[in-house]
Amino acid sequence: MKFTQIPYERPDIDSLSKRMNALIQEFNDANEQKQIEAITEINKLRNHFETMYSFASIRYTQDTSNAQNQAEQDFFDNNEPAYTGLVTAFYRALTQSKYRKQLEAKFGKQLFSIAEMKLKTFSPEVEADLVLENQLGSEYTKLIASAHIQFDGKELSLSELSPYLSSFDRDIRKNANIAKYKFFTEKTADLDRIYDGLVKQRTKIAKKLGFNSFTELAYMRLMRSDYNADMVKNYREQIRKYVVPLVTELKTKQAKRLGLDKLKYYDEALLFKTGNARPKGDEKWMLSKAKQMYDELSPRTSEFFKYMMDNELMDLVSRKNKAAGGYCTFLNDYKSPFIFANFNGTMHDVTVLTHEAGHAFQGYSSREYSVPEYYFPTYEACEIHSMSMEFLTWPWMKLFFEEGTDKFLFEHLCGALQFLPYGVTVDEYQHWVYDNPDATPAERKTQWRNIEKKYLPHRDYEDNAFLNEGGFWQQQGHIFQSPFYYIDYTLAQVCALQFWKRSNEDRKQALVDYQELCNAGGSQSFLELVKLAKLTSPFKDGCLEGVTAEAGKWIRSINDSSLN
Repeated sequence: MKFTQIPYERPDIDSLSKRMNALIQEFNDANEQKQIEAITEINKLRNHFETMYSFASIRYTQDTSNAQNQAEQDFFDNNEPAYTGLVTAFYRALTQSKYRKQLEAKFGKQLFSIAEMKLKTFSPEVEADLVLENQLGSEYTKLIASAHIQFDGKELSLSELSPYLSSFDRDIRKNANIAKYKFFTEKTADLDRIYDGLVKQRTKIAKKLGFNSFTELAYMRLMRSDYNADMVKNYREQIRKYVVPLVTELKTKQAKRLGLDKLKYYDEALLFKTGNARPKGDEKWMLSKAKQMYDELSPRTSEFFKYMMDNELMDLVSRKNKAAGGYCTFLNDYKSPFIFANFNGTMHDVTVLTHEAGHAFQGYSSREYSVPEYYFPTYEACEIHSMSMEFLTWPWMKLFFEEGTDKFLFEHLCGALQFLPYGVTVDEYQHWVYDNPDATPAERKTQWRNIEKKYLPHRDYEDNAFLNEGGFWQQQGHIFQSPFYYIDYTLAQVCALQFWKRSNEDRKQALVDYQELCNAGGSQSFLELVKLAKLTSPFKDGCLEGVTAEAGKWIRSINDSSLN
């Protein structure tokens, strides 16, 4: 069924609640076989609610100005906590079952691990607080999507402005950056208000649930069962020690290529004097090239991409009032992934397509699980599929970039390394924010700037007051909507760089291990999945040092000045 043909009906929360509670009661009173049957029926109800939720969310992000889309998003913002309460009641019954051992054998231990963590993140006492948290998150989405920036004689969204930010004309990219941050300067009071509300709301929820701080609750929400904040802190230190010096070296080389004494903030997006690599066609052309790529990559990826195209499960073009960014979600009832992106004519179009296709391919590969929790794994494991797909498709980049392929490959690997210090900047900042929930907006911005200087010492904001005062983070939606998620990208990037290295050595085996990882879905924890894919844990001392050295060696082997 094509996405546009999916019938939407707003769930009846009262009816769902009565049916779920009745099934939970049946479960509690049942024998082993009847408990299995009750779980199956409960999962059908969950799948349907979550399908409608995903559908409504997709529609909202496709056009945040549409009143009907807004109404349905509001409905789920207001009722998702009540649904979470029902799932929590199911989890409680599941973990207390006298047949737990047999159920673990049937459904896997990871379901029970997830259930135990989720039980700690909800109680009826915080239901109203969760509604407000949802509403504030949606307010941020709408505010960012509302950007209508006057530039080059046009009215542009933030995504549509992006190509100008990497123009090879320095005046254009400087003025584009000024226009971008003028929007954020004008909205900073609203952004401060929204974020302050989120921080205080989340802290309130954490205290009600018995946590010392929201940080502890956030780790539990993210289902981090096999690592903790101390391990993450040590990991951040490894990035500071091994990655930051290499990135500083790359920025020095970039300035030299561009003929500049020093990079300014508006120079960072441009890697070459003649401009960055850009795909050679529009959306339709790129999809035809992507089809050829996935046809040739493997029979399974060929089958997957045909399914996505035939069922119109991708929305890729940037539009006014379309939410920023890209994502992949899942329509449970139809066992179908959905890809959302904002193409804008830059190399990002290709990386976002392969990135989100990595998520979607994993969802497609593990869609036959009977447990909704296993459609996707925890976030840091999810991002291995997406970031690794970016590297596994390197041999086909010539289809998109033609004579600019070498430029793209150089940019892509440099970008992967340069992302790591930024990613841990976001993470350390969030740890500080929730350790100091009563800090003022000005204090938060000062702290962001201090952490930036630690991990991004090359960054020069020239005379931009908004950025010099520490406002850069306000454009990072994850900080508002998915707290503590961002470190997951960096953990996955380290794993993806391992797949990059292995695919250079033994491409066939790397693909076999990648497929096995995708097949496993969310049936195991992060570090278990890392082991399954024959990868080294990013937390293991020496891992970052080794990966960084290998990538640095490849980059230094390229005569980058010849790419200008």
